Amino acid sequence: MIDEAGIRLRYEALDPLLDERVRRRVVAAEAKAVGRGGVLAVSRITGVARSTIMRGLAELADPADRGGAGRVRCPGGGRKKLTTTDATLLSDLRGLVEPATRGDPEAPLLWTSRSLRNLAEALRVLGHRIGHNVVADLLRQLNYSLQANRKTREGSHNPDRDAQFGYINGKVTAALAAGEPAISVDTKKKELVGDFKNAGRELRPKGQPEPVRVHDFKIPELGRAAPYGVYDIAGNTGWVSVGIDHDTASFAVNAIRRWWQTMGHARYPDASNLLITADCGGSNGARVRLWKRELQNLADELGLTITVCHLPPGTSKWNKIEHKLFSFITQNWRGKPLVSYQTIVQLIAATTTRTGLNVKCEIDPTRYPAGVKVTDAEMATLNIAPHDFHGEWNYSIAPKPT
Repeated sequence: MIDEAGIRLRYEALDPLLDERVRRRVVAAEAKAVGRGGVLAVSRITGVARSTIMRGLAELADPADRGGAGRVRCPGGGRKKLTTTDATLLSDLRGLVEPATRGDPEAPLLWTSRSLRNLAEALRVLGHRIGHNVVADLLRQLNYSLQANRKTREGSHNPDRDAQFGYINGKVTAALAAGEPAISVDTKKKELVGDFKNAGRELRPKGQPEPVRVHDFKIPELGRAAPYGVYDIAGNTGWVSVGIDHDTASFAVNAIRRWWQTMGHARYPDASNLLITADCGGSNGARVRLWKRELQNLADELGLTITVCHLPPGTSKWNKIEHKLFSFITQNWRGKPLVSYQTIVQLIAATTTRTGLNVKCEIDPTRYPAGVKVTDAEMATLNIAPHDFHGEWNYSIAPKPT
């Protein structure tokens, strides 16, 4: 008579501790002890397939069979990974969430939201056999993770918002394919300089937090720092000019100039075009005349045609530089009072990531007066060509003929 309770008790006690090879040998030993009909009985009691028990019996009968020299499975055993049997799966998934990836840029599609099931369905349309659970595993392999809620809603929803994102993506993709520079620019949040509280925590001796001021009132002799950043999408590099005066269009364009002189020209020595993606407002806003006049001066100076594509209104939080440069700067200086401009420069320049982000930073001591007016006559002299699609957001500025 078969001791079913004993077999079940022994198997359930040992199962969590067994790998595949030991498990099939244990159940094979149980079947061998039962004798005739043991394979069928042990399979019914433990739930282990009869073919597995038979393989275990064969291994027990051949003491020389070590199951692949110490391996749990014999060489080549087990189901192949989908990424092995489906060569284009990973690239197609990356294409759905990062259509403009090169180096390690922020994916344009991340401006919207795609669920695991939507991604799985999109992959099935492309001819892949995959479920949403496997999509989750592959996204983790690509260093994606679930994100908590974040303040992202602002302004109104323009009906052509998604179309503009697609237009920007097309321009970035074309620039990267041609080996031309494509940059994302913006001004980071202005920071008070001095011994003020900075959000976050850092390691210090227990019970000895760094003392800071109770109130955040500007120290007149120190003022505020205005970090203006340039993120090179292809190179995964950043440049930050720390301004000590007004955040004007002249300051913004000079930061781009300094990026080109310090980093851009060396990386793109044969460039003839420069693509800039920027917010729709602020010092580099689509309606700021001074921004366009200063870009014309820069185009004349560098001999480059400068194309600007603005993010739609109300989407500044989705600017690539926010996620690929500014967020890491904020992490790097968390909990550290920004006591001087030099401290700010050193903390920004020390920002790195596992993906190879490299950042350079310097203080811009120039004074930039606010309220500079650009006349209609000056605007008429600009060599600017609006694009057919939303020319107020997308335009190119070529060097003036000499």
